[in-house]
Amino acid sequence: MSTAQHLAVIDLLRSREFPAEHGRSECGSEGPGYHIAELMTSDTFWEDDGSRRDIVEEQYEAERDGLTVLLGDRWGPPQRFSLASLFERTMEAALGADGDGEAEEIPEPWAQLSSSVPDLHLWHVDGRWIALGVAQWDKELPFQLLAVVTETDPP
Repeated sequence: MSTAQHLAVIDLLRSREFPAEHGRSECGSEGPGYHIAELMTSDTFWEDDGSRRDIVEEQYEAERDGLTVLLGDRWGPPQRFSLASLFERTMEAALGADGDGEAEEIPEPWAQLSSSVPDLHLWHVDGRWIALGVAQWDKELPFQLLAVVTETDPP
């Protein structure tokens, strides 16, 4: 997909209604209050010694940064939003370990994103959050360039 196609997908998701149920779309995954577009997906790294993985990671971060510049021209500079502490909170919620017996509920898409995306470039535009991030679920699995549109505030 070209940069122009990435921007077209982001614009499409910004204008699209959110579904009532969790599921898949032609762009990626979606659910009540969010769309996640998988703009690019790399190959896996099962046979890699680590060198190709580093190159691909740099490539995906460069692609995200290029889109950030273009979207920044539209909406201003993004917030840089780390998901590290949110990942910890998501794990604690899964274990019910917040100390008082009450498990914190982390809303989607934030819980899903925190398990594979270290940080996001984030804008708040027309009542919706738009984010770009590079995901990888594990070191052997592919990288993905993700675009997120959600009405749910970051926790």
